[in-house]
Amino acid sequence: MPAKGATVPGLDLEAALAGLRRVDGFAGAARDALQPMAVKGLFHDHVRVAGTPWLLRLPRASQFELGPADNLDYQEACFAHAAPSGATPALRGRIEPRPGLPWGGLVVAAVDGGPARLPDDLAAMAVCLAGIHALPLPPEGGRRPLAVHADPIAGILGFIEPQALYFDRAGMAPSARARIAEELAWARGFAARCAGAPQPLTLCATDTHPGNFLIERGDGGTRAVFVDLEKALYGSPAIDVAHSTLYTSTMWDADCAAALSHDDVRGFYAAWLDAIPPDLAAALRPWLMPMRRLTWLRTMTWFAKWRVEAEARHAGGTGEPESVWWRAAAGAPGLVADIARRIDGFFEPDTVARVREEWLGSGAIDFAA
Repeated sequence: MPAKGATVPGLDLEAALAGLRRVDGFAGAARDALQPMAVKGLFHDHVRVAGTPWLLRLPRASQFELGPADNLDYQEACFAHAAPSGATPALRGRIEPRPGLPWGGLVVAAVDGGPARLPDDLAAMAVCLAGIHALPLPPEGGRRPLAVHADPIAGILGFIEPQALYFDRAGMAPSARARIAEELAWARGFAARCAGAPQPLTLCATDTHPGNFLIERGDGGTRAVFVDLEKALYGSPAIDVAHSTLYTSTMWDADCAAALSHDDVRGFYAAWLDAIPPDLAAALRPWLMPMRRLTWLRTMTWFAKWRVEAEARHAGGTGEPESVWWRAAAGAPGLVADIARRIDGFFEPDTVARVREEWLGSGAIDFAA
């Protein structure tokens, strides 16, 4: 929610106002109309423009290590490619980088909704993602500048393998480490067996944990809007739906944290499969559980990297270049300790075992049926 008069570390509202006044329709914007919102993530600040249906989305850094102008180009393209779905905020304008606002920003529609209530809002989230995934696939030349993971398995292994190098230094219990090693061995074998196998591609939102959805509630029903579009790409939608409902995702954001049952997960997938084109659903079914396993492994390897880098920073650094995550964290210092607590919980042996029961336990989920 907007917090009028609040201060956010590193946020220069005068620079933001000067940039906003150069956007068509905002020449007369007043300083006291800018209301910083609560800091929720590492990479963006958000400022509501009071009296309007708009807010400022102001990057602190680029997760893709792009320069400021290229980062804005990419984020603009994310909003533009997703716009026909009706499941994402409208884009109103662009604020160019300037002194005091080195990364510039975007002016996007404010969503008058609240955090998801799980599991009740899973069906609305599924329909939201289906709207994005059901968009026609543009010809190859029309996908730029968005990244394209034409081979989704190779794409996700490209994240997993370098991050897996941090496992032995991540300080996890031996039983948890052994179980994750088994998953890594499975992933490598699966990738070798399925090398070159075609998998349907769609526009994907990418960072689809429940905290990145806002839920609008009214007389017309419940509607989910996906609001964090900076990493959209063309790849496997099976990754998006996995990332929405894995334990490591549903417990990530304290505002909507919940542990889902297997039946909750089955219901979410069923709602999503019903909402996408039937031919797409049929083609994707065999990939849903393998891509779910790979998505969890991608997440856990990232956690290992974060934990090792956090320990190194606490010890005075390693001499290696600073991760973009830590550069962004300077604008959200309160989140760092919170992230560490979450990651500690995800590495607990019982938690690792709990997640793997989805595909290895006696009540394992079967999406291919």
